[in-house]
Amino acid sequence: MKKILKSRLLGSRGPITLSAVLSLGVVPAAFAQTSGENAPAQPASPASPASSSGAADQQQAPAADQNAAAPTGLWERSNLFGDMGGLRPWLAQYGLSFGLQETSEYMGNVSGGTSRGGAYQGVTEFSLGMDTQKAFGLPGGIFNVSGFQIHGTSLTARNLQTLQNASGIEADASTRLWELWYQQTLPGGKVDVKVGQQSLDQEFMVSQYANTFMNATFGWSALPSVDLPAGGPAYPLSSLGVRVRATPTDAITVLGGVFDGNPAPGEGDPQKLNASGTNFNLGNGALVIGEIQYAINQPPANNSDPKPSGMPGTYKLGFWYNSNRFADPATGVTGVGGPVSHRGNYSIYAVADQMVWRPSADSPQSVGVFARVMGAPGDRNLVDLGVNAGVTLKAPFKGRDNDVAGLAVGYAHIGSHAQDYASAQAISTPGYPSRSAETVLEATYQYQIAPWWQLQADFQYFFRPAGGIPDPQNPSRRIGDEAVLGLRTTVAF
Repeated sequence: MKKILKSRLLGSRGPITLSAVLSLGVVPAAFAQTSGENAPAQPASPASPASSSGAADQQQAPAADQNAAAPTGLWERSNLFGDMGGLRPWLAQYGLSFGLQETSEYMGNVSGGTSRGGAYQGVTEFSLGMDTQKAFGLPGGIFNVSGFQIHGTSLTARNLQTLQNASGIEADASTRLWELWYQQTLPGGKVDVKVGQQSLDQEFMVSQYANTFMNATFGWSALPSVDLPAGGPAYPLSSLGVRVRATPTDAITVLGGVFDGNPAPGEGDPQKLNASGTNFNLGNGALVIGEIQYAINQPPANNSDPKPSGMPGTYKLGFWYNSNRFADPATGVTGVGGPVSHRGNYSIYAVADQMVWRPSADSPQSVGVFARVMGAPGDRNLVDLGVNAGVTLKAPFKGRDNDVAGLAVGYAHIGSHAQDYASAQAISTPGYPSRSAETVLEATYQYQIAPWWQLQADFQYFFRPAGGIPDPQNPSRRIGDEAVLGLRTTVAF
C-alpha cells in the first residue's frame, strides 16, 4: 500500500531527458530541427537528448556545407578527439558515423526538501549511424543505434520528491540500449518513415529554447512523464513503433506515429523492469501521437539564397492518446467503493518558440521566448495541466557569442481527483496538507569553453513540491519549498 501511495503522490516516472549525441556530420537535434540562424555552436543542453533523426536531416544538408573544411585546432574543432587520426573521415566515406559524449553534474538542495545535501549524476551517450546510400547504394536510408551508461544518484528521488525533476539526465544507474531504428525517405523527399525502438522526446513536444534549461520538465514535460505508463517512451526508455513525417511545404511539417503503449510493463520501477533497454514490447496497448508544425522566417536551405528579413519562430499543435486503462487517482488508491479505472487517456498540447529581438540579421546576439501548454483529464491523471515558459539571451556579453543565459518557469497542476484524495486523507489525518500545484523557477547560464566543452551553472527554486505532499518526518505539514544549486559539464569526444 505504501508503494502504491508513493506512486500516486509522486508519479510513476523519475528522470526524463538527457544530453546530445555528437557524431561525424551530425549536429544536436535541439538545433537541427527548429533552430534559428543564431543557434549556438555548442553541445546541446542535456535537458533534451539529441535527436537521432538529426543525423538524417544533416546528412541531407547542402553540399557546400558538407565540403567545408572543419577546424582542426583543439579549441576550435567540434569534438575533443578531432578526426581521430583520419578514422572519422574514413568511416564517413562508407556512410558510418559515431558519437560519444559525457555529461556530468553535481546538484544540491540548500533549503527545504526531505533532507539537505547533494548528489552526483552522469551519463555517457554513445551512438552509431549509417547512411545507406554511402554504405551500399540505397538512397534515403538512415540506420541508428544509441545507448547510455548512466552513473551516480538522483537528487530528486533522494532529497526533493518533486514532480518536475531537477535534472533531465537523472535515471537509475545502468548500461542500456536507447534507440534502434531505420528511417527511409520516400521518393520525392517530402515524406520519411521511421521504424523501430524510438524515444518520443526526440521529435514530439520539443521546444528549441527550452532546451537551454536543466530541469527535466523543459524537455519531456512533467505531464506525460507522470501520466503515461512508465512515463512514456522518453529518456531513458523507448518503445517499438512507426513514425511518419511529411513536409508538404517548407513551412509546414506533420508528424504522426503509433507506438507500444507501455515501454516497461509490470509492477515496480519501470527502469528496473526494462533495465537493459532491450525489452522490445508489443501488445501493451497503443500510444498514438500526432503533431503539426509551422515555421516562419527560417534560415535558407542554401547559403546563396537570401536570408529572411523577419525573426525565426516555430509553432506546434499536437495530441497523444493511450489505449490502456488508468486508475482513478481518488478511488483507485483509497479503494472507496472498489478500485475504479478509466479506459484510455489523452492530452492536447501547444508549443511556441519565437525569436523576439536581435540587433541585426548577422548579429550573434538574440533574445528568444518559448511557451508550452498541455492538458489532460483530471479524473485519471495526477497532473492535468502543465505549463512551461521562459526567455533566453544568446551572447549576453561581448566576446561570448555562444554563451546563453535563461530564465524559465515550470508549472504542474494536480488533477481534481488527486486533490480530492488529499482532502479525504485530511479527514483521518488532522493537518494533512491539501494539494494544488508545483511550480519551479529556474535561472541558468551556459558557458562555452570550446565547441566540444560546455559548463552550465544553474539555480532552481521549487514552490510546493509535488503540489503539497506531506513531509515524511511530520505528515501534518507539507515538504518545505526547495532551493537547488547545480553545476554541469558536457564534453563531446
